[in-house]
Amino acid sequence: MTIATLKDVLIPCLSNNTAVAGLVVLGWEDAVAYVRAAELVGRPVVLQVGPGSRNYTPLSVLGPMLRNLAEKALVPIVIHLDHGNSICECKVAFESGFTSVMFDGSNLSLEENIDKTGEICSWAHSHGLSVEGELGFVGYQDGYESQGTDPLEVNCFVRETGVDALAISVGNRHLMLSPGVDIDLELLMAIQTVVPDQPLVLHGGSGIGLATRKSVSRNTNVCKINIGTELRVSFGTALRDVLSSDITQFDRIKILEKTIMPVCVSAQNAITSLM
Repeated sequence: MTIATLKDVLIPCLSNNTAVAGLVVLGWEDAVAYVRAAELVGRPVVLQVGPGSRNYTPLSVLGPMLRNLAEKALVPIVIHLDHGNSICECKVAFESGFTSVMFDGSNLSLEENIDKTGEICSWAHSHGLSVEGELGFVGYQDGYESQGTDPLEVNCFVRETGVDALAISVGNRHLMLSPGVDIDLELLMAIQTVVPDQPLVLHGGSGIGLATRKSVSRNTNVCKINIGTELRVSFGTALRDVLSSDITQFDRIKILEKTIMPVCVSAQNAITSLM
């Protein structure tokens, strides 16, 4: 199956009333689990590399690793940089084999966010690649507070940048250990009304209940929901189970390979929650 861009997998979601899962990759084992889950469900998936992952493993290593998986997959796979901090970092990701980047200009002024996101879009589109932008600020559990996306700024941002997807802040929060956020559906629909043909993205999917995930996937233009924390919890639980079941085991390959199936099951649940 051809490696896909973000645009390739999100545009169909506008008409088939589903969303694609953006799954956060920290290493080989979870990436393998995510691709296997996507194949079992028969859905595209976005393999996302966030700041924590790339601070540990260079983009120049992660890109070829994920492309190796994607090239052999039976479903479309997007290789995506999540929360790119600069134009330079986004270009390094593209040069490393990523097919999509998310430039996070949420802390910038509207004008600077438009300028930088637009520059990345211009370069990416000339090479057949995709870009996700962010307007508003998605906060963190026990951390920075969210700032909701202003519908009055949305049309200008989308029109002037040309983004393929727009991450919005409508009550969602990063790094939540369990569902608990209330999505502001009125604000979400106000944004969608302004840009009715624009694929929208929700970060912080682990904090969004399964019923809400399914509802926004089916009834709005939210075409991608990012899910990471619940999958990291699944990996951690599986790893502790493996280590406690055989305290004499020391081979890291034998230890880590046993985490793949439990994470695959969790990833299947995440993917199907958006259908």
